Amino acid sequence: MDAVRRRLGHDKVSQRRACKALSQPRSTQRYRPKRPDMDRQLIAELRRLVEAYPRYGCERTHQLLIGTGWRVNSKRVHRLWKRDHLQVPTRQHKRRRLPGTSGNSCVRHRATHRNHVWSYDFLMDRTEDGRQLKLLVVIDEFTRECLAIEVGRTFTSRDVKLTLQYLFAVRGAAEHVRSDNGPEFIARNIQRWLNQAAVGTLYVNKASPWENGYVESFNGKLRDELLNRELFLSVAEARYVLDEWRLDYNHRRPHSGLNWQTPATFAAELNHKPTGTFPAATLADPPARATPFPPAQPVHQYQPNLS
Repeated sequence: MDAVRRRLGHDKVSQRRACKALSQPRSTQRYRPKRPDMDRQLIAELRRLVEAYPRYGCERTHQLLIGTGWRVNSKRVHRLWKRDHLQVPTRQHKRRRLPGTSGNSCVRHRATHRNHVWSYDFLMDRTEDGRQLKLLVVIDEFTRECLAIEVGRTFTSRDVKLTLQYLFAVRGAAEHVRSDNGPEFIARNIQRWLNQAAVGTLYVNKASPWENGYVESFNGKLRDELLNRELFLSVAEARYVLDEWRLDYNHRRPHSGLNWQTPATFAAELNHKPTGTFPAATLADPPARATPFPPAQPVHQYQPNLS
């Protein structure tokens, strides 16, 4: 009916006359739904979560809603997500594996229990004054927990060794550690110390980051959800913000690879049988720049910078 009036002219054909000509009841044109807006509160909560976690997709946001007590179907969330244009702004592209590569190192040594395989790697960033910021990331490939994020201007093999010593003391030693062939990881003192601790080393092939896929995936999340959004004024500020994000990642961020559990929840549900080469010590002095795990004092909840 509206199309007919637009074509003939609204000033020439009234709604009553058009409905009579088309044998259509006028009530169908003037009907307004009387159902109250039941989605108003849900949309407000969705917008709050999107503002706090702008890089989370629809599926992960739905899991956050369930974790906060909402009983809502994923289809309903997806419908509102599309209707209100809450999609993640930029599309994430996965790197394609080069022809002729199979990533056998990861397949042969896939983690099967806690403290089986740890991965560590470096990320680079900069502070506000343009100076280099270097991050050492350590994760457990089985539980997906981030064990430490160390921050400094530079790192030596001794710094890497001190970080591993502290983690071995508070958590128990890993059976294998996986890394690339960076000079801090292949140094003789590191290899000799790991050999004395009965910890195997898994070095990926040169120019083959997919063989260290777990830590590379974690690095992508860290850069996408935090590093690309934050401007650090100093090393001390970067340490605090990154440690808060690490706790948020372990305890509050649902992980798709763990059936939408958080890494800490998944690790807590594992059998409490000893794993790793050595049991955890009762007391251990943290090395310089070591991230405490677990924190010795209560830590304030991480609040993303929304500015």
